[in-house]
Amino acid sequence: MSAIGNSAASRDKAFILHPYTNLHAHETQGPLIIERGEGVRVFDDSGKAYIEGMASLWCVSLGWGEERLVQAAAKQMRTLSSYHIFGHKSHEPGIDLAEKLIELAPVPMSKVFFANSGSEANDTAVKLIWYYNNALGRPEKKKILARVRGYHGVTVATASLTGLPNNHRDFDLPIARISHADCPHHYRNAQPGESEEAFATRLADQLEAQILAEGPETVAAMFCEPVMGAGGVVVPPATYYEKIQAVLKKYDVLLVADEVICGFGRTGHFWGSQTMGMQPDILTCAKQLSSGYLPISAVMVSDAIYRACVDESKKIGTFGHGYTYSAHPVAAAVALETLAIYEERGVLNHVRDVAPLFQRRLRALADHPLVGEARGVGLIGALELVADKTSKTPFDPVGRAGAVVNGLTQDNGLIVRAMGDSIALCPPLVIGEADLNELFDRLTTALDAAIPVLRG
Repeated sequence: MSAIGNSAASRDKAFILHPYTNLHAHETQGPLIIERGEGVRVFDDSGKAYIEGMASLWCVSLGWGEERLVQAAAKQMRTLSSYHIFGHKSHEPGIDLAEKLIELAPVPMSKVFFANSGSEANDTAVKLIWYYNNALGRPEKKKILARVRGYHGVTVATASLTGLPNNHRDFDLPIARISHADCPHHYRNAQPGESEEAFATRLADQLEAQILAEGPETVAAMFCEPVMGAGGVVVPPATYYEKIQAVLKKYDVLLVADEVICGFGRTGHFWGSQTMGMQPDILTCAKQLSSGYLPISAVMVSDAIYRACVDESKKIGTFGHGYTYSAHPVAAAVALETLAIYEERGVLNHVRDVAPLFQRRLRALADHPLVGEARGVGLIGALELVADKTSKTPFDPVGRAGAVVNGLTQDNGLIVRAMGDSIALCPPLVIGEADLNELFDRLTTALDAAIPVLRG
């Protein structure tokens, strides 16, 4: 230990392999050590406070220090600290949570399968889709579509679904039977003068051509985030989901709504599917299900999918899938309390009250010299940084501008997330107007400070 040093930063560099981090740079730079959280702020080990503009990783909806969640966890730990739901076993927290989720579902759903993360939930959805088509005697109908810049996780299957190059490079991904449709980003991908509606029509036509090229009898499902999160907070163009769902229905292709980021009020409705007019066959959720306090995720399936699983498990003798911690009673208890708080405190109404201010301040930054587009819905948004606003030319190298602004916002007591040259914002759902204004004031200061750095 003496050779390494006793500081948290030195021990971090010595022992932790960090996700989504430049590991080479980390050996020199080291970590920001977050020591505690309170409300919408976190504090580092020097006592410096930061407005958490990303709700950690899109998830701490109720902010830090919510005592009711602490008490829910402690009470359940004392009653039944751990148990499984394999082999006909169950427990009330898991039962209650499944019942509540079915009640809240945006479309009729039949059953809930529990996992521990969004990646696991989406990985489970992939397996269910394959299982379902085998049960129906369609062994060739297994191909799955996602979208360029979509994000669905980091397991072997879900990282393949994720349409971001660095999630594939040198991991030998994507795997077979997964391919990507076009990204519905009007700012970047529309043709000159093309309206949102015309762009959506073209995307639907391209999706149909892709399905026909693959063979409709081989295409099983399409994964869509209502609003694309880690790919840059891409809000689809008007009429997009209406048009692509018509294509999917025409060729009997299931729709999976990945609500890992959008679920539980983020977009101004309880589900992003409601905001965007989606009618999913499978819905996955995580993150804000427990306000990020404990790991838990869920997969909701239609009755048609459930009945097929029943038939296949009867034939095989078991449904051979599950996790040790599926519906972990403590995580389930915390999720139930989170849902109760959303309802009792009118969190969704609060989001609708403050979202206009959030979107107004966000979109005002479209006039900033470094910003090409400001986009978002509800309490989620992003700024795309460009070297030239007229031509939409990105900075060279791509990612440098995002890194510069990200560093300056952190210096200024605000945590955001740079995804390439898009700066994402996703504050806790409980943030108030004063803190929202402070968030955007700090972000504006950082953007102004970045001008001489990027153009000097």
